[in-house]
Amino acid sequence: MSSDNLPSGEDQQERLNPYWLTGFTDGEGCFSISIFENRSLKSGYQVFPEFVLTQGAKSLEALRKIEKFFGCGRIYENKRYDNHRESLYRYCVRNKTDLLEIICPFFDKFPLQTAKQNDFRLFKQGLEIIKNGEHLTDRGFMKIQKIASEMNRRKPRN
Repeated sequence: MSSDNLPSGEDQQERLNPYWLTGFTDGEGCFSISIFENRSLKSGYQVFPEFVLTQGAKSLEALRKIEKFFGCGRIYENKRYDNHRESLYRYCVRNKTDLLEIICPFFDKFPLQTAKQNDFRLFKQGLEIIKNGEHLTDRGFMKIQKIASEMNRRKPRN
């Protein structure tokens, strides 16, 4: 995201502080690269990078402001049937161009302050492999698998 893409001063009340957004992401965000079996693809697998922020229904407005701030992504409702009695909402950015040109530059400019910074670093490495088409080769796919297994304190994948 270039500095000219930051929110304009037209509505100061709606403007998000980018440092607040970084802190919010440190607490509520996730950078992930998932790998799904997909027999319709030549490789047999789909590589799926995603940036997600999750909130309960009471804080849905925060996700709407973030969606407007970035100008990309979408909010999804996950209905809950447990004792919380409110839906969870997920702001998700899955488009590779948006991840590379909007989300990553934002977090490069306003760095995360927790261990999530390491997940972001790995996420960027994975996105570069995908951008270059390397994930379509055996060697590149193995790199992506290794990166995905190191993110979010996951156990290594078999």
